[in-house]
Amino acid sequence: MAEANNDHLIHSDDPEHPANHICELCRKFYTLGWVTGTGGGTSIKHGDHVFIAPSGVQKELMKPTDMFVMDYNTKEYLRKPQVLKPSACTPLFYAAFTRGAGCCIHTHSQWAVLVTLLVERDFGPDACFEIEMIEQIKGVPKGRGKAGNLGYFDRLQIPIIENTAHEEDLASTLEEAMDKYPDAYAVLVRRHGIYVWGDNVHKAKTLCESLDYIFQLAVEMKKLGLPWTK
Repeated sequence: MAEANNDHLIHSDDPEHPANHICELCRKFYTLGWVTGTGGGTSIKHGDHVFIAPSGVQKELMKPTDMFVMDYNTKEYLRKPQVLKPSACTPLFYAAFTRGAGCCIHTHSQWAVLVTLLVERDFGPDACFEIEMIEQIKGVPKGRGKAGNLGYFDRLQIPIIENTAHEEDLASTLEEAMDKYPDAYAVLVRRHGIYVWGDNVHKAKTLCESLDYIFQLAVEMKKLGLPWTK
């Protein structure tokens, strides 16, 4: 499909339009070190349309015309720029959308990667990340179908899956983790990064920021010999 086809899907003066919003988010994520070296990505579901950042591009320099647009129901691309590649994260984004998400964010946060290594070293390859009695936990939703966020005395659990040579091959294990931990809104990928999703862009972004703060704190706590749980 030619790049010019269906351009009406991505042209809008509204800063909240998914094509514009993804570009703005990725510029901010770049400053946080989450999407450097073309890594990471973001996708927004808007009605029956799924807007996806392309693969292999510098995320801080993206333009709305770089966006791929997929039909949520048929999984067919309605807009597919000729000179760009669809994101390898697409099957993982779609897994989040089938579970009610409106936005999914994938980052290569160093803190997320370090946490996966610390969990493997200290608790084994099958353990999830767990932490409690940290104020920022209150920025994490309780779970699907549950109102409100976790409390200070609640324990945060985030599953960890093993990395693969090709990103799209993570989809099945990501879905398994989603089913095993139905209250989780994030899945860590060992030695890789994290996938975070939410009902909408605001919730996904807020959770991503909250978790990154918690991961950095967890790494620093380990340096000081402080436990993550009581």
